[in-house]
Order: sequence, then structure tokens, then C-alpha cells
Amino acid sequence: MALFPFLCYLFFIAAYHAKADDALCDNNIGNYTSNSTYDNNLKTLLSSLSSHTEINYGFYNFSYGEEPNKAYVIGVCRGDIEPNQCRTNLNNSIGYLREQCPNQKEAIVWGGDFTLWYSNRSIFGLLETSPTLYLYLQRNTSYVDQYMQAVANLMRNLTAKAALGDSRRKYEADSVFETTSFETIYGYVLCMPDLSSQQCTDCLNAAISEIPNCCNGKMGGNVLKPSCRLRYDPYRFFNSTIVLDSPPSTNNTSSGQSKTGTVIAVVVPVVTVVLVLILICIYLRLRKRKQFSKANNGAYEDGDEDEDEITIVESLQFNFDTIRVATSDFSDSNKLGQGGFGVVYRGKLPNGQMIAVKRLSKDSDQGDVEFKNEVLLVAKLQHRNLVRLLGFSLEGREKLLIYEYVTNKSLDYFIFNPARRAQLNWEKRYDIIKCIVRGLIYLHEDSRLRIIHRDLKASNILLDDGMNPKISDFGLARLFVIDQTQGNTSKIVGT
Repeated sequence: MALFPFLCYLFFIAAYHAKADDALCDNNIGNYTSNSTYDNNLKTLLSSLSSHTEINYGFYNFSYGEEPNKAYVIGVCRGDIEPNQCRTNLNNSIGYLREQCPNQKEAIVWGGDFTLWYSNRSIFGLLETSPTLYLYLQRNTSYVDQYMQAVANLMRNLTAKAALGDSRRKYEADSVFETTSFETIYGYVLCMPDLSSQQCTDCLNAAISEIPNCCNGKMGGNVLKPSCRLRYDPYRFFNSTIVLDSPPSTNNTSSGQSKTGTVIAVVVPVVTVVLVLILICIYLRLRKRKQFSKANNGAYEDGDEDEDEITIVESLQFNFDTIRVATSDFSDSNKLGQGGFGVVYRGKLPNGQMIAVKRLSKDSDQGDVEFKNEVLLVAKLQHRNLVRLLGFSLEGREKLLIYEYVTNKSLDYFIFNPARRAQLNWEKRYDIIKCIVRGLIYLHEDSRLRIIHRDLKASNILLDDGMNPKISDFGLARLFVIDQTQGNTSKIVGT
């Protein structure tokens, strides 16, 4: 969004309890005329917002229409707001926002416990830190340095926890007691849940860094950005966070032209294939040729090996149109996540099999030959405790990787949440540990290639519907020759 004029509101403590919607209209994106195609698409989209009662976690992102008049909307509520109340608040704010921004194609409104944002461009999974709206409490603290340090510490702790949330919620609220002023400080942070963990962290860190500029010495304050927001106050203004008991549903709830941008499913942190890329493939091929040459007095013939690899590659290759149909033309309703590599989509093959599709960025420098070699390398890693690569697709500049779909998110989703960790008794934890070890033994000793993962952590352990773990994300993995027992590296990697 274009940078709007700087706004700073002063209001007394009573105003915090009142309904105060603050709308900003973007005059730089462009305007639309009444009853135009975009206007009708936007009306249709906003009018259907409150009808999605199947969403029970307070995050809505939808699109409607066709480019260039397609309308996009995001609505999100605080984590302590019941779904029915959330839909009511969002629905009530639509008229206000349309009144304040009667013909701007992009606009945003921040309510006391919700954000509503629409645009004529895709805003799903997009990190936007401007414009920013600042609201603060007129009441001052007598211990500025100590109080503001306590606020900063609270916000940073909340950010670390909120960023671990899934595609349904990235929200955390808590309090801290400031010993010098004898004040309890209450606060929360909130990100758009379709952001990645890193995007959420970056957005909230930017908001925290602006607190001294807008609210220094103030006992309460808000920093409101399109992609995230935070608030702190000397009194409790939020209720207990609503617990999301069950994992996200895998049912596709989109219909017609309306496309759900939020997947009611677990964000699948899909396996990133080994980054050693061409060097590994070249190294393997040269080593095999040398070994074959020694066994045959220097007479190496690799025709049989090439034919085997061609057969494997052909068996792994998917028709692009098949994947396009499986993902509903890569619709926002099937979007699972996004990173530097591109976007991950959920899909369903004609035989009913669920898949996760990684659509690599079109500006990637990786060529088709290197891409196929990479696929061939990772496809050879087959173990029940490793996330499995099913195949790939190439068409023009489109490069797709197809993986098995893992339904129960990652291990950190459970063990770092007080409510969810109760689902893992010690017997189940022991089983998970044993299975992870089995996967590592396979990588280290039993596979055709010796792979050292180098980034093993809870977020890279996925859980299937039976809570069985699968090691994922080989982006930092390193290849060792079979009889190698140690290696040196010149840079630090991993977490």
C-alpha cells in the first residue's frame, strides 16, 4: 500500500472501551466507479463474509471475480473473540469502511478487536508494514525507562510465541508485572495468519521498534499495521484465548467463483530438497563412473544407468494440467503457505489422493536439467519417517514439486502450546523420539546416500494423522560418502 499520512490519536482511558473504528483509504492504488465490475465483485465478496460459519477461528481471506477486476478481502479478529462475534464485528464494519472510502480500490479499517482490509490486488500472504496508525493512552507513567523496557520485553516474548502459530491464528496475549511502578502491563500481538513465521516476526519487530516514537512514557498504546498489530495497557482488556481443539480440516470449502484464501488445514512445511543441487549430482555421477571404471579396467559404459534414471524420471513426472486441476488452478482456497522458494498448495488427484504442491518461483535460476537431477536425488530417499517426494512437473517456466500431504502440522505446534501439549502423553512422546531416530539412522547409514540433516528441530518434524513423525526440510542437508565419518564446514548452519 502507498504510505498514508501519519496519524496519531490522543484519547482518554474511557475511549479504549468504546468502539472506535479507524479507516484509511488508499488514493494511490486507484478508484472505481459505482456499479463497475470491481464494485460488483467487492459487494459480492463483502456480502458473503458473514456466511462462512464453517470457519471457527476468526480469520477470513477470500477473493472474487477475475483479473483485472478481482476483489480480495482479509478479515481477522483477536484470538479471544468468538467466531460469531467476530463475523458480526467484521460485517458491521463493512458499511463504515465503504462510507469512509466510497470509491477507493484499497482500504483498511482497524476496530478494537479486528482488522478488515480489501484491495484489487492479491494481499494474501503479503507482508505490509505501512501505513501505520498509532493510538495511545493519555495517562503517563512516572517510571518511563523501566515501564517502556517492560513493555518491550513483553511484546518480544509475545512475538516469539505468536509467530509459531499456524494458518488459522498467529496471536498471543499475556501480562507482566513491572516492579518499579507496581503496575501490571497487559498486552497482545496479532499477525495475519497466512504470513510465514518469519514475516510475522519481522512485522511485529517493526511495530515494537516504533513504540518509543509514538507512545514513549504512555501507559497504553496501539501500533496498527495492515499485516500485524499490537497493544498494551495497564488494565486487562482481553479474555482468555479461545482454544482450537482440533487440527485444521482438510475439506475444501470453496465453491463457485468465491475462493477461500485461508486453508482450513495444517500448514504443511513441505520438504525443501537438498540445496547441494548440481554439485551433488555431478559428484555422484563422477564417483559412480570412477568406481565402474576400476571394476572394468577403465572401460566405463553408463548407458544402463542413464536408461534407469530416465525411467525413474518419467515415472515421477506429472502432467501440469493434472496438478493445475488438482489445486483448482492454484486457487487461494488451496494455499498452504509461502516462502522464498514460492507458494505451497494443497491438491487432490483424480484418484482421491491428497498432495502438497510446491510451486517454485518463476524467477528461479535453476534450469530444467538441474531441477530433474534434484528431484531424482531426493526421490531416492524413501522411509516411513521421511516426508516423501511423489514427483514433479515442468511446463515452460513452471516448476512444481509434488509431496505427500501430511495432516497434523509440526511437532512444535503441540509441544510449545500449553493446551495442545496435553495431547502428547509420555508414551506417545517416546514413540515419536524412536521414529525420529529411525529416520536419522536411515539417512546416516541405511540409504544409498549418506545425508546429514543439519537442521533437525521440532518445526521440521511433521506428524501424520496417526501422530507418526516424518522428518522434513532438507534445505541445509549435507551429503557424505558412505565411509566418511567426519567433515569440516566453514560456515554455521541450522538453528
